[in-house]
Amino acid sequence: MKKQITKELLDIGAVQINLDTYFTWTSGLKSPIYCDNRLTMSYPKVRKKIAQAFIHMLEEESIKPDVIAGCATAGIPHAAWLSDLLNLNMVYVRSKPKVHGKGNQIEGASVEGKTVLVIEDLISTGGSSIEAAKALQQAGANILAVYSIFTYGLNKSKEAFSQANIAYKSITGFDDLIQELISSGELSEEEKIELLTFRDSL
Repeated sequence: MKKQITKELLDIGAVQINLDTYFTWTSGLKSPIYCDNRLTMSYPKVRKKIAQAFIHMLEEESIKPDVIAGCATAGIPHAAWLSDLLNLNMVYVRSKPKVHGKGNQIEGASVEGKTVLVIEDLISTGGSSIEAAKALQQAGANILAVYSIFTYGLNKSKEAFSQANIAYKSITGFDDLIQELISSGELSEEEKIELLTFRDSL
């Protein structure tokens, strides 16, 4: 399933590699890889596979959440599809509380005393996912883990999750992507080294 989803992300252009003209991330960082998993919403076959992969990950670890929480914004639809399949409550978490109305950061029923699985589309440094998980913890939730579709596998994210004492896991990631590109003959050994050097520098 990991291999299938990696290939699907490449096929729909959700993950792209460009070693000639680097992409600019939101942070301003120049990168040879860019991941936009919002595209998966437009492909029913892909989003269904993603939901099934999340279910498989839960079954592998024999863990059962009470609530599925989506990180705004791209994690929300995947959390919705997953919670529907599992017949579980769902909430979503904003990056910060609203400045009007009730000032909610978490939308949905109370998570107090509930075991919550957090769904994110992408993990780069891990900052936004960890902030969402901490907001849920402050609301009284027990965080089971953060699950994402793709991870860049940066050292920064590993350190951040370790320091926050929050478990995380992705369906696929940087190493799986490189393996798929090499298998399909789309990536040379020199290009592989450049990509790994970039990833390991962060």
